[in-house]
Amino acid sequence: MAKVTVRYWAAAKAAAGVAEEAHDAANLAEALEAVRERHPGELVRVLRRCSFLVDGDPVGTREHETVRLAEGGTVEVLPPFAGG
Repeated sequence: MAKVTVRYWAAAKAAAGVAEEAHDAANLAEALEAVRERHPGELVRVLRRCSFLVDGDPVGTREHETVRLAEGGTVEVLPPFAGG
């Protein structure tokens, strides 16, 4: 299991109530499960619409169980952004 930093942006940050936090997880699915357990309210709903970067690389449509996490790595939680 790796210790990773999960960083929240925009609506995810507001729902989590923190900008970032540490979690122990071997893959992205485990990290997101830990996030849901720690923040069972609004953040769970927000996560359904988010995209993710792991160590700067987009996860895209890969299954979260297949995205391995490295010790000291970073998971960025990115809700959809409005723009124009």
